[in-house]
Amino acid sequence: MPRAYVGLGANLGNREEALEQAVALLEATERVDVIAVSELRETDPVGVLDQPRFLNGAAAVETTLSAREFLDTLLAIERSLGRVRVERWGPRIVDLDLLVYSDEIVDEPGLRVPHPRLHERRFALEPLVELDPELVIPGRGRASELLAALH
Repeated sequence: MPRAYVGLGANLGNREEALEQAVALLEATERVDVIAVSELRETDPVGVLDQPRFLNGAAAVETTLSAREFLDTLLAIERSLGRVRVERWGPRIVDLDLLVYSDEIVDEPGLRVPHPRLHERRFALEPLVELDPELVIPGRGRASELLAALH
């Protein structure tokens, strides 16, 4: 079964509860098995700096859904938890990003995998390395080396 990695983030409301609910909804999704969830960590916002700090982490899942189907599932979970997309990189009650989907590289309208800025983002790489220290980001290299390069 393909393994995928999902970035978890929230900076509005009860952040930890929102992320726990998101993981629970992922676990309840047919054809998706949550394998592990990283520790959650406080992080500074990126892009729009004048907003509350984030709580970020990642989940490792196995799924028989295609990358597109899985992304659609993540977006549906966000909506069910009250996410409304208003401002790019703005505050959000929950954010689920498809970071890596197996060894696939996908570049099509509305879907880019691996996440196009993953290699630049400590808040996404740290939990991935925690979940799998040997993880290779397709087209970019080992996640641990990408993280080390950010120091």
